[in-house]
Amino acid sequence: PGEAQVDFGLLEAVKDGQYVDVHGLSLSLPYSNATFCVPLPSENQECFLKGLETIFKQMGAVPRVLRIDNLKAAVIKPRGRHQEVEFTHELHQFSAYYGCEIQACNPYSGHEKGHVENKVGYIRYNFTTPAPVMTSYEQLTDWLEDQLTQDRQRQHYVKQQTIEDLYQDEHQHMLHLPDQDYPIFKEKWVKANKYGEIVVDQVKVHVPKSYNFGQVRLVLYWDQFKVTSPNGEILMKDVRPYMHKRRQIPWQGILSSWLDKPRAIEYSRYQPYLPVRIFEYIRIEDHRLRKERLRWLIHQLAQHDMEQINDQFYDLIDNDLQPEHDDHPYDVDWSLYDQNIPRGEST
Repeated sequence: PGEAQVDFGLLEAVKDGQYVDVHGLSLSLPYSNATFCVPLPSENQECFLKGLETIFKQMGAVPRVLRIDNLKAAVIKPRGRHQEVEFTHELHQFSAYYGCEIQACNPYSGHEKGHVENKVGYIRYNFTTPAPVMTSYEQLTDWLEDQLTQDRQRQHYVKQQTIEDLYQDEHQHMLHLPDQDYPIFKEKWVKANKYGEIVVDQVKVHVPKSYNFGQVRLVLYWDQFKVTSPNGEILMKDVRPYMHKRRQIPWQGILSSWLDKPRAIEYSRYQPYLPVRIFEYIRIEDHRLRKERLRWLIHQLAQHDMEQINDQFYDLIDNDLQPEHDDHPYDVDWSLYDQNIPRGEST
C-alpha cells in the first residue's frame, strides 16, 4: 500500500468545435486499484511535475513510491549495464520536497508498471470515447476527477471490497501533503533575433523591446510563459503556443453521411460537437428540409470552418440561402432565431 505507478497516455477532447490532443498523466495504486488522471497539453517537464502535484492535491496525500518509465521529462540517462538511472535535477528537487521515492523501470520494460499501462487504456475507452467536450484544462481535470471518484465505488476484482474502501485503507500508508505548493517552472536565458523574436515551443514569438537587450529571461510554466529583461522588467506574458494546437473535425464527411441518413443526426457521436445554433438549424423535423439545410451547410464548409459559419450565421443565411420552398411549413424570423434555443445553452 502507498506505492504508485505513473504514465502518460494520449487522449482526445473537443474544444471550440475542434479536436485537441490531450496528454493524460495517470497515476494508479495497485494495492487498491484506485486511479487518478490529469489532462495536460504536453509531456514536458513542467506538465509532468504539475500533473503530479495536481494528483497529490486530489488525493490529499503523497504516495511513498512512484514508479515511472524513462520519460524525457524525468530521466536524463536510463539504467544501463553497471550504471544506475540518472534523474533530472528538477525531479530530484520535487521528490525531496514531497518526500516520495522515485523508481525507474528498466528500458523497454513496460510490464514493470503494467498496472498503470492498463489504466491508461481503461480511462481512454471508458471516459474519453467518444471525445468529451472541454472548455479548459481545469474544467476537464475536474470532470475526470468526478468520473474516477465515482468509478471507485465498484468492487475490486479480487478483494471483494469496494475500491473506495481499499483506497481509504491505503491512504493511511501515504505521506502528508506539504502546506505549500512546490513552485513548478523552468527558466533560461535566450537571445532575440533582429526582428525581436524568440522561440517558444518551436514557435517564433515576437517580444516587444527584446532586441534592446543582449539576452532576455524566459520563464516557462505548464500553460503560460513570460519574458523579462535582465533588470526584471516584464516584457511579455502569454499562454504557451501549444495551448492553441487543434485539429479540424472532418465535418464534410460527417455531414455527407448525415445526408444519406438524416434521422441519425440526433444520435450521432458528433452531434454534441456542433455549435448549438447550427444543431438547432439542421434538426428540423421535416427531413426534406433537413437535407436541404445539410446541403447548404456542406456548401458553406467549402469556404468557412464550422466556427466561422456559426459566428456569421445570419449574414450567410441572408446572403446565400435562397427560400427553400414557397410552401415552407415554418415561417422563421432569423433575427429572433437564438431566442428559440433553450436557456443555459451556448451558441
